[in-house]
Amino acid sequence: MVRGPRPTLPSPLPGAVGLSHLSAYDWEAADGLCGGSPHLHLVCTEAYVVTGGRGAVQTLSPGGYRDIPLEPGSVAWFTPGTVHRMVQGGDLRVTVLMQNSGLPEAGDAVFTFPPEVLADPAGYAAAAALPPGTGPDTAAAARRRRDLAVAGYLTLREALVAGDGGPYLAFQRAAARLVRDRVPAWRELWRAGALAAAERTGAQLDALELGEPAYLDEATAHEAAPTRLGGFGMCGRRDEYALPGSTLPYGGE
Repeated sequence: MVRGPRPTLPSPLPGAVGLSHLSAYDWEAADGLCGGSPHLHLVCTEAYVVTGGRGAVQTLSPGGYRDIPLEPGSVAWFTPGTVHRMVQGGDLRVTVLMQNSGLPEAGDAVFTFPPEVLADPAGYAAAAALPPGTGPDTAAAARRRRDLAVAGYLTLREALVAGDGGPYLAFQRAAARLVRDRVPAWRELWRAGALAAAERTGAQLDALELGEPAYLDEATAHEAAPTRLGGFGMCGRRDEYALPGSTLPYGGE
């Protein structure tokens, strides 16, 4: 077999999606369940593709509370504003596909911390931050962060189940206020990633319609491997890829 030179990676994954792998945390929370830190995304739809084990994803949305089973081969996805919490049922392993390239790593994800934390940007940033590395200090900080998010989440869930959507809606609004100043930077990431990918498709369609498919001369293949294993993500231990226009490494995670 003849091997050519390894191509560089100037192109994003299809649609400029983000890609990572998660092993759900097995730390027990206040309600006796093991799993990750509940949170929402402001502008990104997220998908779980289950590759191993068992578990669930709990969601809060205007439609109420759901507990969606996760097993190998199942897929679950949630649109912006949906609070989601990954729950460990036994060796749960998930491949995550994230809309809009690196926006979640740029702050699009907001934890369900209690209202007094969300109201203080500096306090929120301190509660959300992790020390660098993957050692025991980072693990302990990730667990404290998860526990704080679960505390806020359980209050939201209890109210929503009782028919009171006020606390959930208040959390959404608080999350939006918390990230408002980041929107200009997000817009640039979106333009360089997901929008640019869609615009390339438009240009290719134009070329095909004109009978001038010269862009096909640039056809190539790419490959990649995880650039960090076992980091501490929101929902579990995280393997991530540094791909142009795709998932950016979580700083300090």
